[in-house]
Amino acid sequence: MRITVLTGGATVERTVAFAGAAQVVAALRGRRHVVAVVDLATGLLSEDVEKRLLRTDVGTALPDVANLIDGERRLLSGGLAALEVVRTADVLFLVVHGGAGEGGILQAVLDVIGTPYTGSGPLGSALAVDKDLSKRLFRAAGVPVAEWCMVTPDFDAALVDRDIGWPAIVKPSKQGSTVGLTLVKRKTDLSRAIAEASRWDDEVMIERFIPGRELTVGVLGTEALPPGEIIPKHELFDYECKYTPGMSEEIFPAAIDATLARKLQELAVKAHRAIKLSGYSRIDFRVTSAGDIFCLEANNLPGLTRTSLYPQAARAAGIDYAEMCERICSLARNIGDERRE
Repeated sequence: MRITVLTGGATVERTVAFAGAAQVVAALRGRRHVVAVVDLATGLLSEDVEKRLLRTDVGTALPDVANLIDGERRLLSGGLAALEVVRTADVLFLVVHGGAGEGGILQAVLDVIGTPYTGSGPLGSALAVDKDLSKRLFRAAGVPVAEWCMVTPDFDAALVDRDIGWPAIVKPSKQGSTVGLTLVKRKTDLSRAIAEASRWDDEVMIERFIPGRELTVGVLGTEALPPGEIIPKHELFDYECKYTPGMSEEIFPAAIDATLARKLQELAVKAHRAIKLSGYSRIDFRVTSAGDIFCLEANNLPGLTRTSLYPQAARAAGIDYAEMCERICSLARNIGDERRE
């Protein structure tokens, strides 16, 4: 197949995207596919630039992307359609996180271009990224979620005392990789956490913190992969723990009983469908000591780096990395045919 990988972009998760793209490109070329790489902020990458940007390590520092925003806008407003490697590809493999690339804008542009692409369409992508809307739809579909509220202009902190409780999670509503997220244990620290989250998004969510085990379930097509458990070195599975080898223990399949595993898989597929995701996704959960399950969020374009959870879930199902990439591509081509009908 002729596959063009779309990656990078002008988001703080730019290096995460490149690290995942490095793995995807190597795997697909290893299966003799013809692969081109396009950075959503700068365009088609030459072989030399590929080697420089597609690094498998992420690091802990967030990149400065201010000078890349205009380039991303140009590509999304017509530049992508002008690229032959985008128009003539058999499939576009999206390895992007955050911003326009993950939140539905890129997907809407690609629908107009007409080339099949991996992951969900514009609506599902937008719903997954918006944590407030996705939680509303999860709850309506019977997927349990923790209590939450949104910070509004007339927000009263007493609402947290009454409905959420302490400790609480404060986070940007439309941001990934725990960027801007704070675990707030005292009311006096709330305003500082809200200010931090506001740096990354115009909407801020406050959510009840659920103590317990952190588990995750990948969805591939219409099937759930084996659940996995994450045991981070820090109190939360934060940016450093996610992207630094050795900073978390990830167990696939999770050491849980079969009944809990099936329930998590059922809820993952239900959540996937509730917000109209397609192709593949990863759904994150917390399970309390009493056995209560809470859905944390959906990831419409799960990370694909060497430390990412989704490839580990696929491996637990007997699917190696290259085969996983090929299956994701095949799903994209089938879904693309359905979109065009």
